[in-house]
Amino acid sequence: MYKNAQIVTRKSGGRRGVNTMSREPDSSANEGVTARLQRATFLGELSAEDAEKLAALACVENHAAGATVFEQGEVRDSVYVVSSGLVALEVCLPRRGCVRIQTLGAGDLLGWSALLSDGCMTARAVAVTPTVLVAFPAAELRRLCDEDHDIGYVVMRQAAVALSRRLLATRLQLLDVFGETEPVPAPPHAEHR
Repeated sequence: MYKNAQIVTRKSGGRRGVNTMSREPDSSANEGVTARLQRATFLGELSAEDAEKLAALACVENHAAGATVFEQGEVRDSVYVVSSGLVALEVCLPRRGCVRIQTLGAGDLLGWSALLSDGCMTARAVAVTPTVLVAFPAAELRRLCDEDHDIGYVVMRQAAVALSRRLLATRLQLLDVFGETEPVPAPPHAEHR
């Protein structure tokens, strides 16, 4: 849990994927986090008190354009809400390199794997523009969702929406990548007795 809210800045290094990060304590960060959360579309339906509970867990991260937020396959323990900017989600494939499957913007959930599973990131996330993220430690966020079902419902519903959008984006990307091949006939369905 982030006892004192912090502002974290991540800048892109000279080589792709190389970042530097600095943490700066910010006395007004809690107010900033609360305001950012209340502007996030899916959290707008939470009460001010519930938004404060979430803000108490969070910190703000600033990412320069080109900075890698996380790599595909990396294990992370944070879940993010994009406050401003754009983040590209890329799937890295052998012989194809990294392929963008989706671009996230303000209000979108990022890093759902840390919330719902083992935290192994299923895609690479790169800031396309200067980006501000609100970061939550996944274990603390899960604990809060278990304790406060109103918050839990909103957070888990948003995670389901994010998952659904990622699946659709991945399916569309697969059609684009493999669309020129001959279709494989579906196997016949077994008869029900």
